[in-house]
Formats: sequence, structure tokens, C-alpha cells
Amino acid sequence: MRFIETDLAGSYVVEPEPFEDDRGNFQRVWCAREFSEAGIGGRPAQANLSQNHRAGTLRGLHLQLPPAAETKLVRCTRGAVWDVIVDLRPDSPTFLRHVGVELSATNRRALWVPELFAHGYLTLADESDTLYQVGSFYAPGQEIGLRWDDPALAIAWPRKATTISQKDASWPDLDPDDLAGRVRAAVESHHD
Repeated sequence: MRFIETDLAGSYVVEPEPFEDDRGNFQRVWCAREFSEAGIGGRPAQANLSQNHRAGTLRGLHLQLPPAAETKLVRCTRGAVWDVIVDLRPDSPTFLRHVGVELSATNRRALWVPELFAHGYLTLADESDTLYQVGSFYAPGQEIGLRWDDPALAIAWPRKATTISQKDASWPDLDPDDLAGRVRAAVESHHD
């Protein structure tokens, strides 16, 4: 696998290196040793499959706070998605900056999402499926979110979102100071 760091330190596009022959190809999509050698820690606690029927479906932007902070390895196994992550590490020089990456069944890329990054995606094709390997168990009480169209984030989505849950459409306007304080408090209370 190739690990290509994005503009947000600690997040990576992960490209498989397929072995091809007359039968087709074989590719490793997870290897604890290779991830560790790339400086990426953690092991999956859950694997989740999200099936999306229509192009324009938007899911996110979500994250879990400590003690249930998640890492994610996200890949699109059918169709295509525009996957976005937002750095919510309060002391990071890239706090509130985002990166978007196309993940598709064709390009076979994955995106490594570190702890304290919000994550979401927009489907680019009908019948698009994403597979997440998640480093912590789902803890609804630790989940927070950002609105996908919050002007403070200014995310340039490649197409219009046409299907979105009520929960994701109703996250409040972003208050950077309040958000940084909430994340910092969760991190500090987890380390005490």
C-alpha cells in the first residue's frame, strides 16, 4: 500500500498496490504492520457498510469525542463518493481546514481519518456503497457534528446535495471558539 499524506497532518489517502495476472487482481486493503510502519496507529473495533441509493446523498459531518474518539479507514466499494474531512484538533495549525478526496470502486483509494476529524461524504453516483473500518465503538452520547453547508467551512462540494438526514441538516452554525473549547475539554478530561 502507498500512504499519501494530505494537507492535514496525520490524514492519508491509502492506495492499494494490486498484484495482477490473467485471473484479475489481488490487493491488500488492511495490514496492521504496514499501517504501523507508516506511523498510523489503531486497529478496527467495528466495520460498517453504508449503502446509498441515489447520487447526491450526503452523510455527515460527524465525529466522536474522547473517550470514544474514532479513527476511520473509509473506502468506496461501489460507485463513487466525494469524501471530506475537517480537522477539529483545537491546537492544530490546520484547525477547521478541510480536504476532499474522490473515493470510488474504480480508483480503489481509501482515506485514513485520524481522531478529532469530522468526516462526511456526498455520493457522486447512484448505488454507491462505503465501507468504514472504525477504531472505536459507536457512542451516540459522544457524537458531535458540523453542518455540511456551514459558511464558516466553505466546503466546495462537487454537486448539489439532494438527500440528507434531518439530523445532518440541522447541526447548528459553527462557533469556532465554542467548538475548540468543547473538543479541548473532552480531550483533557479523557487524559486525567
